[in-house]
Parts: sequence; structure tokens; C-alpha cells
Amino acid sequence: MAIADAFVAHCLELLSALGPARARRMFGGHGLYVDQRFVALISNDMLYLKADAAARPMFEAAGCRHFRYTSAGVSRTVLAWWSAPDDAMESPAQMLPWARLAMASALRAATAQRPARRRKPCATAARKGAV
Repeated sequence: MAIADAFVAHCLELLSALGPARARRMFGGHGLYVDQRFVALISNDMLYLKADAAARPMFEAAGCRHFRYTSAGVSRTVLAWWSAPDDAMESPAQMLPWARLAMASALRAATAQRPARRRKPCATAARKGAV
């Protein structure tokens, strides 16, 4: 467990150039957040950064791999998460451009989410107002 904790600490340090980073355990790995945005995940001692359609070509060009996992004997691919380039794992300065791509992807995802639907007033509330 100490090895995994050391890797999580290293990844948090790499992302710290963007701002305060924190980790949260999830799905047998960790989710990494910067400014309350989910920008990276760690699974099997591998760092994966968030990458949407706009960022994906840069990750592909750098030879990064998309996130894969196996569930119920079936291999699944998640295109929203890509491994960090090997050289970016060396220092926060080398990670910064990749972390910025991940943050931009997270921000675009947040703005693309549909706004919450307005709830219809409860029937009892409408009757109370009528009395």
C-alpha cells in the first residue's frame, strides 16, 4: 500500500502546477481533483488524464494509451481518459501542458452538462396558496 500511496503523492505533486490537487479513493484506484474538477485518475499505478475530443489528438500524437479495464471478463475502453506521456511523469513543469489539457477538458465537460430541470410545484403547495 505504501507504494501506491507514494505514486498518488507523486501524481498530486505533478498536477500541483495547476493549483491545489487532492486525491479521492474510488473504484480500486484514485480520482485526482484540481480546483474541484476531476482531471485525472490512477488505476493500476498508471496516471490517466481527462481528454475530450478537442484534446484527444495531442494525446494520440504523443503515443498515449486510452484507459482500459476489465469487468465481468469483458475488456472495456474509456476514451475520455488517456495515459500521461512518460516524460511528463518526470516533473510538474513537464506535466503542466498535459494537465492544462485535462483541466480544459474537465471545464468543457462541466459547461456541456445540461442544466438541471426546474421542478414543478407540488400540488399541495399550489392548494395552500389558493386558500
